[in-house]
Amino acid sequence: MTETGDDREQQGEAITLYEAVGGDAGVRALTRRFYALMDSLPEAARCRAIHPPDLSGSEEKLYEYLTGWLGGPPLYTQKRGHPMLRRRHFMASIGPAERDEWLLCFVRALEETVPSEGLRKIILEPVTRLAHHMQNQE
Repeated sequence: MTETGDDREQQGEAITLYEAVGGDAGVRALTRRFYALMDSLPEAARCRAIHPPDLSGSEEKLYEYLTGWLGGPPLYTQKRGHPMLRRRHFMASIGPAERDEWLLCFVRALEETVPSEGLRKIILEPVTRLAHHMQNQE
């Protein structure tokens, strides 16, 4: 019988955030919902506008990045090298509005796909710092 992250957590063993959110399926659900929200929420229009018309490539890259960042397999670095997120996003004009709209979508997607409020807080704090770091316009 294979132990799951939930089993290990109940036994007092440390698990990764990746395992805590549900592994591959959890990260896929989070990124899928994030881009669905970005694509549909009127209040995320400025953030959506700096993305390509087809969001599938962006979704795959975020899925790969989050998988590794949460403690799962380092998919992004294996495929694309070091993330260098700020450099890779520098061609996009990211001001406070775009940053806040991105965070709105991420928070909603997190709330809809990760049931644990405590886990959401653990994830959201560094994600919020990252979003602020990505801002390149005033």
